[in-house]
Amino acid sequence: MKRDPRDYVDHVQESMAHIERWVAEGRAVFMTDVRTQAATIRKLHELSESLKRLHSVVGDRYPELPWRAVIAFRDVIVHDYLGLNLDRIWDIATVEVPALKPQVDRIAADLAN
Repeated sequence: MKRDPRDYVDHVQESMAHIERWVAEGRAVFMTDVRTQAATIRKLHELSESLKRLHSVVGDRYPELPWRAVIAFRDVIVHDYLGLNLDRIWDIATVEVPALKPQVDRIAADLAN
C-alpha cells in the first residue's frame, strides 16, 4: 500500500515536536538521562525514515532540503547505533532538526493545497 505523502510530513512534524520538547530540558539532562537519549534517537530514526520515504515522492521539488545528509544519517542511526556520538546527536536535535522545520512546513503547506 502506497502512503499519502502528507502522512510522512505529519509524522516528521510530530517527531520534530517530540524532539524539541525533550531537548528543551537542556543539554545536561540529555547527556545524563538515558531515557531522553533513547527517545530522541528513536524519533530521529523515525524522522529520517519518513524523510527518506518522502524524498522518493517529492524530493525533486525541494532541492534545498539536505536529503542526502538525512538519508545518510538514517543509515548511520540504524546500522551503526553502537557508534553514535551523543554530542553529535545533541547537535542534530538542537541545530539541524530546527533548521529543517521551515522546509518541512513548506512541504506540508504545498501538499495541503
